[in-house]
Amino acid sequence: MKYLVADFIHFLRVEKGLSNNTITSYHRDLRAYTQYLQTIEKMDSLKDVSRPIIMKFLAHLKDSGKSSKTIARHISSIRSFHQFLLREKQLDHDPTVHIDLPKQEKTLPKVLNLDEVEALLSASYKGDSFSLRDRAMLEVLYATGLRVSELIGLNIGDVHTMLGFVRCIGKGNKERIVPLGSKAKEALEEYLEKGRPKLVNRKNRSEALFLNHHGNRLTRQGFWKILKQIASSAGIEKTITPHTLRHSFATHLLENGADLRAVQEMLGHADISTTQIYTHVSKARLKDVYKQFHPRA
Repeated sequence: MKYLVADFIHFLRVEKGLSNNTITSYHRDLRAYTQYLQTIEKMDSLKDVSRPIIMKFLAHLKDSGKSSKTIARHISSIRSFHQFLLREKQLDHDPTVHIDLPKQEKTLPKVLNLDEVEALLSASYKGDSFSLRDRAMLEVLYATGLRVSELIGLNIGDVHTMLGFVRCIGKGNKERIVPLGSKAKEALEEYLEKGRPKLVNRKNRSEALFLNHHGNRLTRQGFWKILKQIASSAGIEKTITPHTLRHSFATHLLENGADLRAVQEMLGHADISTTQIYTHVSKARLKDVYKQFHPRA
């Protein structure tokens, strides 16, 4: 089983060109699936896997406290895996046929209001090299709506402050160009002039835009820690994730009259239905304002 999973992962990386994060997610799901088959079902081959066995695995996930969203992701991973094996003639049937995805609760993404965004960005500025970097990262995130993986994946050559845009590689290795606002341009220019030169490792000069204290590319985990520290110092009580600024970027654009297609393009969404969630967020916030301020609400 391990070798078949390895072949599938190779297919995803080389032929499908999926991102490292997506591939890691597939690998984790399939490792859990094959371990269950081997340890619980005592199976040595995937040829004997049937729909009832997969349903038992999904029940096992549910009993383990996994959410419907996580279970749906496992189903998608297992389905793609078995379809790959069928195409490669490793199996003669697909046991995932007629397995439906569980219904998922639609939850609106959490966003920051304008005052909270201002507090977050202000709290990141202290004047030293690291805070210049941190402020530039947050300004760029809020100005562009980049995913965190896209942000930390930026190289110096991807940023064009004179022309006012950022070039990034998104999901599926798709390139897109996103405009930069004036505040983000200022923060980036100050970081590049005064902050980044002090973080560069002279022995191993990295092309990465945002560097850690070793002079290497900042990691997702590193950014996560930085964001939590800044949010805490800004006195923001909401739970903030790296995606929160992306959500806030899209919501604030739509609230101020931006075209949905333009926001889809900037976010790098393949399907506009993914972008439409932000119209629901805007409507929900309008209702809150109405209830708060209308005398007969």
